[in-house]
Amino acid sequence: MKTERIYYTEPARREFDALVIEATEYEGAPAVVLDRTAFYPTSGGQPYDVGRLGPTEVLNAVDDGERVLHVVRAPLSAGQAVHGEIDWARRFDHMQQHTGQHVLSAAFDRLLGNRTMSFHLGTESSTIDLAREVAPTDIERCVDEANRVVWENRPVTIRFASPEEAARLPLRKEPVREGPLRLIEVADFDLSACGGTHVANTGEIGLIAVTGAEKFRGGTRVTFVCGGRALRALRVYHDAVAGAVRSLSVLPHELPDAVGRLQGELKQTRKTIARLQSDLAVHEAGRLLAACPATGEVRHVVAVVDGWDASGLKSIASALIAQPDVAAVLSGGSPAAVVVARSPGLPLDANGVLQQLLARFGGRGGGKSELAQGAGLSGDPRDIAAAARELLRSVRL
Repeated sequence: MKTERIYYTEPARREFDALVIEATEYEGAPAVVLDRTAFYPTSGGQPYDVGRLGPTEVLNAVDDGERVLHVVRAPLSAGQAVHGEIDWARRFDHMQQHTGQHVLSAAFDRLLGNRTMSFHLGTESSTIDLAREVAPTDIERCVDEANRVVWENRPVTIRFASPEEAARLPLRKEPVREGPLRLIEVADFDLSACGGTHVANTGEIGLIAVTGAEKFRGGTRVTFVCGGRALRALRVYHDAVAGAVRSLSVLPHELPDAVGRLQGELKQTRKTIARLQSDLAVHEAGRLLAACPATGEVRHVVAVVDGWDASGLKSIASALIAQPDVAAVLSGGSPAAVVVARSPGLPLDANGVLQQLLARFGGRGGGKSELAQGAGLSGDPRDIAAAARELLRSVRL
């Protein structure tokens, strides 16, 4: 027995009465089939409804061909009469986003001839994938047109048509399913085959706002929000801009230039720090060599160096092995970073030494035979240094 789908003709219906015609399971959870339902199952890019059926919660609604499976928190019995209640806040949000998508997609199609290839309604925002790339100015033009239709509060109507009737109608997109079609019409703007839930008038969409656009599979993926989501997004952007304006002591329209200047200053500062760190690394390498006089042909420089990050340790090690006959193991930080290095010509596998340290103290890393580095080692840095000294002594250099 198939389920009568109330949402097809009454998308604003919040409550209904029904009969459980089958008690079953879905992916290990209790589920029921009703003779009629207002719960929308996931389909066509729109997520499922939730709510209540009698004494239990509806956690999911699944399209099962001619039936709708209602996944419930607690089992219900076949033959049981139940009263259903839709989570209206969630349903209305979905109606705003889905109808907003129809209007926005129609705007791209009418103004640019750019067809929507797919649609996804997410929990925070939604996306449409357009067939071709679109310029930012054209996106804004289409958003303005879509919102004009919203604010004109045009009626959104539902009707049904046979395939033969639909073939004679100016549908925005050719339908992919066979049999009778459910059509959603935005007066004098859009006509599309769709099984989703929609508002009764475009004014209920409230506002359509595009929050992002990116190249995607030869076209453009447009991210947008409608209604309540648009209001929440506006608050987030307002708070972010207001905070940045206060921090930088600029007016809102001056913010982009101020951020650009900061980025330029930061880039220059990083270059200066890198140059100074490189110069300091040479001096630090000299200090370490002076504290480790040669007692044989090869000098073993094993040290815990505080205040240097992994990049700095690598700079010091590089300065050390620029001198002949040096084998070095430097560590620092918590968890520790380690660099193992050797001068050209020495028969030491730096990566092999590093891997033995990683096997003992954990962490990750790798490199080449002349220089290798690791990070995330645990344990006392002095213990790591002591283990490194033993490893270097075990190698005939």
